[in-house]
Amino acid sequence: MGGDFGPHIIVPAAVQAARQGISIALVGDETKIEAELSQLDTKGLDITIVPASQVVEMEDKPADALRRKKDSSIQVACRYVKDGHADGVVSAGNSGATVACGMFTIGRVKGVQRPALASVLPTEKKPCVLIDVGANVDSKPEHLLQFGLMADVLARYVLGYENPSVGILSIGEEEGKGNATVKEAFELFRNSQLNFIGNAEGRDIFTGDVDVVVCDGFVGNIALKLSEGLASSMNKIMKRELKRSWLSKLGALLSYRAFRRFKKVVDYAEYGGAPLLGLKGIAVVCHGKSSPKAMTNAILVAARYVANQAHAHLATELETHRGLSAGTTDAEKSSAA
Repeated sequence: MGGDFGPHIIVPAAVQAARQGISIALVGDETKIEAELSQLDTKGLDITIVPASQVVEMEDKPADALRRKKDSSIQVACRYVKDGHADGVVSAGNSGATVACGMFTIGRVKGVQRPALASVLPTEKKPCVLIDVGANVDSKPEHLLQFGLMADVLARYVLGYENPSVGILSIGEEEGKGNATVKEAFELFRNSQLNFIGNAEGRDIFTGDVDVVVCDGFVGNIALKLSEGLASSMNKIMKRELKRSWLSKLGALLSYRAFRRFKKVVDYAEYGGAPLLGLKGIAVVCHGKSSPKAMTNAILVAARYVANQAHAHLATELETHRGLSAGTTDAEKSSAA
């Protein structure tokens, strides 16, 4: 029921995903969902409707949504996962409410201190994972290490990277650059079993030379929104310039196929949404203006995460790095004991 367009976009996307063999549960207003389904060919598809009488609006605060809208579609969907009826949730609704319901209803994987949002970004070579992009505005060094572990699992078992390179987003490539949190996190990453390549600057995100870039949610969200804004502005500027003269229009016509390929590479719809990693069930947070294509791809990402048993791999990673990711306080307690 979420997003700017509700069932009108969500239902066709879900049907398209169901055609690829995925079992779908559509959560929300039965009447509206059935009206959309009646316009589509759903014969032989595994689609269930789960009724929910309330909707979390975009202007609702996450805490209020959790307390006052117990029968909202996002809460019902998350309980559906918690109760074992589904493996994951995909939502284009209120991002804060989706994150909150994911954390407090579905719950965290044992050992995860803070779930994190990951975004898959296009680069000059292959997609890069940026984490965290908004779930945690204040993070400790051990949180950053766990973000790196989560994103490493995503890169390996969803994107198919054999040995993902991992960097920390900082203000310089040299060791010792960055704030206190980044400097402490650098040592944790260096002592980990990740393929850690050191600090990465903002300009390194889009070169394709690093597979996973780790930062706190405050910095990551700014980096993500800056990237989206730049891409949108560049697209408008290019269109304006190509219309300036008959010669530029001719050039645009001759380059039409190249422009189409370029658009596919940078289109966020190719990657669906931002997976919320560290939960007992996968959750994917999508843009409110997501197209059917974006929603379908988000569902496919969630399904691939489940099919490749990413949760089990994350649990193994956390256990392997338990000493490093336990946090300073736990280490001090252990030493004192």
